[in-house]
Amino acid sequence: MKLQRIGAVIYARSLEFIRDRSALSWSLVMPIVMVLGLAFIFSGDGQPLFKVGVIAENLAAEAKPNPSLHPFLATKHIDFYSLPPEQQAIAIKKVGRHQVDMLLDLRAGQMHYWVNTESPKGYFLELLLTASKGHQLTQAIVKGEQIRYVDWVIPGILGMNMMFSCLWGVGYVIVRYRKNGYLKRLNATPLTATEFLLGQIVSRMVLVVGVSVLVFTLTNLFMQFVMEGSYLDLLVVLILGTFTLITLGLLVASRVRSEELSDGLLNLLTWPMMLLSGVWFSMEGTNPIMQWLSQLSPLTHTLTAARAIMLDGASLWQVTPHLFVLLVMSVVFLAIGAWGFRWTTD
Repeated sequence: MKLQRIGAVIYARSLEFIRDRSALSWSLVMPIVMVLGLAFIFSGDGQPLFKVGVIAENLAAEAKPNPSLHPFLATKHIDFYSLPPEQQAIAIKKVGRHQVDMLLDLRAGQMHYWVNTESPKGYFLELLLTASKGHQLTQAIVKGEQIRYVDWVIPGILGMNMMFSCLWGVGYVIVRYRKNGYLKRLNATPLTATEFLLGQIVSRMVLVVGVSVLVFTLTNLFMQFVMEGSYLDLLVVLILGTFTLITLGLLVASRVRSEELSDGLLNLLTWPMMLLSGVWFSMEGTNPIMQWLSQLSPLTHTLTAARAIMLDGASLWQVTPHLFVLLVMSVVFLAIGAWGFRWTTD
């Protein structure tokens, strides 16, 4: 394996992408327009939505809180969802940032509730709680500024753009190379499959990470996104998430012969990830089966880690479980894709 040959592949693939001005412009303009558009659309107070987290003994994370725990849980038009005790600190932060309207702790010996007194929704929920019959709960006040929807959704927009760039930039392009005979000609050179794949991976990583950083920087100048954690930690998550999605694209492209089939397979992957990975809305309180399926997506772990760093100030150590899952996925996708890679359509 020679670095000179790998460098030649990286240079050729990068030059091909840069010369494709339509693809380059789309990668830059589309996410910026979406961020600014969503910031404008959701600049108001939005539609009223009551969301209450509940911590109780012997309550599974995927189960809906039973009204027998407290009469308040029988109130209509409120989205009650259960939380494990270890997520109490994170949930309290969400109350402070107006992401959750109220948090209840209904465990024996606890019986507390947390509310943000600066939140209109929290105010009305507290009136409903105190008016309901049942065990009286002790109030705990949480302070904090409201998280705008654009602050929450920016990782999702960049993650979606990254997903399309990685999967189609590797999966679709390699299949096109194979179909038009470009790979067959490369196979006649001293270039090995490993060198070719490494060149494709590095080239796409540099381009996707560079575009994502540029888009985030430009939009941040105008929007001033909330950033509680480290930009360096966020960059590590971006790099690992990009690498995982590239290896997933490589897995699709390893043996597929036609562009039509690759396009169908890539759509089959991207649409569920876009809907279930938390790009546009949180999966908290959704169907347990959907939550379980979302954990199979590398985009879910990328966005969860990124939002934990940006909104909750989490460190890399605190998001290690998500990074570990991404690393395992990358190794599996890369191993299977490299093992099954073929140069020709024969």
